[in-house]
Amino acid sequence: MDSPLPRATWLERERTHQERADSLTAAHRDRAARGEKHPVWDFLFTYYSYKPAQLRRWHPGAGVELSDAPERRSWRWYSPGTTADGAVPDAAAFTREKSDLAGLIERMLRRTASRPGQFGCFGLHEWAMVYRADEHRHPVPLRLGQAGTDEVVESHDLRCTHFDAFRFFTPDAVPRNRTALTRDEQSLFEQPGCLHAGMDLYKWAVKLGPLVPGELLLDAFELARDIRLLDMQAAPYDLADWGVVPVPIETADGKAEYVRQQRGFAERGAHLRGALLDAWLGESRPTAVAAETVRA
Repeated sequence: MDSPLPRATWLERERTHQERADSLTAAHRDRAARGEKHPVWDFLFTYYSYKPAQLRRWHPGAGVELSDAPERRSWRWYSPGTTADGAVPDAAAFTREKSDLAGLIERMLRRTASRPGQFGCFGLHEWAMVYRADEHRHPVPLRLGQAGTDEVVESHDLRCTHFDAFRFFTPDAVPRNRTALTRDEQSLFEQPGCLHAGMDLYKWAVKLGPLVPGELLLDAFELARDIRLLDMQAAPYDLADWGVVPVPIETADGKAEYVRQQRGFAERGAHLRGALLDAWLGESRPTAVAAETVRA
């Protein structure tokens, strides 16, 4: 075990972390104060229902002791350290209290990391969510109109592997997906090429609480933020009024650009997935993000 962090050291890390978190959430907090909605960025605070204050809370990670930290001893999943008034995030305490959640997170991280990335979905999950629909999730127009949007869905093979995207498909789109996904089998299909599997690393990091170093939590948030932009650029919505330049996945060039960015996110996600396992359990597993053959 590493030496306990002196109080001055960990307080400085905490301060740096809080400044970075504040910078990452400043625009959202300003919009919220004005009562403004945003069709792209609100997702990071509504679907992932974590408040900016949760991002500000710094932890050292599992097994890293803080010296002279009596205030932390009463925090959830902290235990007394080896020094007077020392405190340390306790992975065993988390597992005892949240055994089902711990099992789910480890299963999702390891199984996703063990599979090759798939890069032939082209973000069509968002199109499937508005297929033949009279009402849409976002109050913005469709870039190709309803008929044009439906035609794109009908001319492609839906290959969604992420249940939490699939569950929002319209009834007419559900049978068009290559696989009928279920919650119980979610970990059997999750794969590292999926944009939402990458975004969900932020969710798992938050749920692990003090077992994840604050710096790693913010890295996961930044990945989710960057992926969210591509997710909406490739979506069927016309978001020009919000400054969003589309990645037109109905074209060959758009598909190529989508896959290029998707591969980059898969690489970043692979690194973070291993880092989460290492910070939490002290070990990571080799990641597999090699692509399947993609046809434009």
